[in-house]
Amino acid sequence: MNYKLYLYIIFVFLSVFAFSGINIEKIIKKNKAIEARLLIIIFSFISGYLLTNFVVDFIECSKIL
Repeated sequence: MNYKLYLYIIFVFLSVFAFSGINIEKIIKKNKAIEARLLIIIFSFISGYLLTNFVVDFIECSKIL
């Protein structure tokens, strides 16, 4: 169960790295840089959580087979 925490951290950082490559200036209003960064952080936590649960479920499912 301890590995799940490490996976959360790894996938959140990977998500931040991946989302930083997206040009969101066309979507976000002008002079709203703080809100855009907050949105990227929230999406990073969401995708990190989903990726971690997917990997953990996949590992547990493969152990059953």
